[in-house]
This record gives sequence, structure tokens and C-alpha cells, in this order.
Amino acid sequence: MTDTAHRRHALAYAQDGTALAYQVEGDGHPLVLLAGQANNHRWWDGVRADFHATHRTITMDHRGTGDSGKPLEGYSTRQFAQDVIAVLDDLGIERADVYGTSMGGRIAQWVAADHPGRVRRLVLGCTSPGGPHAVERDASVRRTLAQPDPRAVRETLIDLMYTPEWAAAHPGPYTTLGDPHMPAHAVRGHLVASNRHDAWEVLPDIAAPTLILHGDQDRLTPADNVPLLAARIPDARTHVFPGARHAYFEERRPEAATLVTDFLRD
Repeated sequence: MTDTAHRRHALAYAQDGTALAYQVEGDGHPLVLLAGQANNHRWWDGVRADFHATHRTITMDHRGTGDSGKPLEGYSTRQFAQDVIAVLDDLGIERADVYGTSMGGRIAQWVAADHPGRVRRLVLGCTSPGGPHAVERDASVRRTLAQPDPRAVRETLIDLMYTPEWAAAHPGPYTTLGDPHMPAHAVRGHLVASNRHDAWEVLPDIAAPTLILHGDQDRLTPADNVPLLAARIPDARTHVFPGARHAYFEERRPEAATLVTDFLRD
């Protein structure tokens, strides 16, 4: 494990041999932070320090991103969850808190459902159960994200992530707009993994106390998914941020961080 400015970097290995880069920072109870689709660990750079008063944060580069391996196959949210367990095993961590946002929230659902003994508390942000029960983004959003002009796609992503007022006051650089170095096959793999996610049947198996967070202006993953998740996960708590979009965790950082840290202290 190498140490770069107090953030320790290391590699674990998935069952299929894929190298999984992970990063550890701080002390305290372990908190796994899971990034969104086609993003690496830098997704959390703007807010990860908020948790270090109580937690040791663990991030990872999903397979296909960052310094992790980029296999041609093996892309599914359930496989990504197995990769999380491989990282915990490499660290010798039996039980951790898990906070996943966007596709990271979909991954976190599988971690908690398939490995209930490994998750103490669960936070799901700006995510959905997937499958036919989920409320999907509008077709116009899909069309805009599929346009060939990368600059136009970037501007669209900024608008989906942040309100115009917040983006004007915070011109970047942003770490939530995707890993620019991903090979095309990995980008496709992440898209397919997210689109095929369906944890509806296993959500009632989640035993960890769960907090569900969302922005009410989220067009990337509509907030109508909040009551769907809450109805399926036993005793889940919810909070919706008025006026926030997909990256509520940055735009509403003080409030979001306080809600999460208070929940994890309980």
C-alpha cells in the first residue's frame, strides 16, 4: 500500500483476477463510498473529508475506471458488489458502513442484500431499484446524453448534476462527470450494468438500517424512486433536498454531510 498525501492506495483482486484499485483515508469506523456510473474514486473528492471526524473512508475505482483493471467482460452491479467485498476482504474488514450514490447506490443495494453481515449501516443516494418497477429518466435526457458532441454532453451533465446558480458559483473542475480515460468497452459495460440493474426482489432482504437521500429536481434519476425504495427496504428513513439535482451531496454539502454523519452515529 502506498501513501500519497495521507491517502493510502492499494490493489485488491476480484475472483476473476481483475485488479481493483482502492484508497483509504482517515481513522475510525470504516465507511465505503461508492461512486456513480463511469466514475472513479475522485467522485468523492469534494466531500470525503466531511466523514473523517468519525470514519475511515474507503473508496475504489470500479472495474473499468481509474487504476483498476479494464476487462472486456464482467460488468454488472452485482459483480461490482462482489468487487466491494474483495476490497473489504483485502483490508481485513468484517463490517463497514456503506454509502453509495447513483450507480454506486445500486451497487450498495447488492452489497447489503447479498452480504447482510458485512454492512452495519447503509446510505443510498440519488439511486433507484432498477428494473420494471423503477421510475426512469425522461427520454429527452437519454437523447441529450447520447449526442455525439462531447462538449454538449459535458454541459448537459453539469446541468443534470447541479443547479445553474450553484454551477455559476462553482465553475469547476468537477469530478462527477465521468472518468475521461475509460476505454470504450468499459464505458459500454458500465452503461449496460446500470441499465440492467434490478434489485427489486432482494431489497426486503436488506437488514442494515438504511437512509435514502435524493434531490427533488433530479432528472437523471427521478426522486419518485425514493418511496419505491423506502417501501421495499425495512424501516428505511428518507430525506429529499428541495431544489437539489443529482449531485445533492456536493450542492447541499453541509446539510447532506450532517444527515449522513448523524445517521451513522446512531
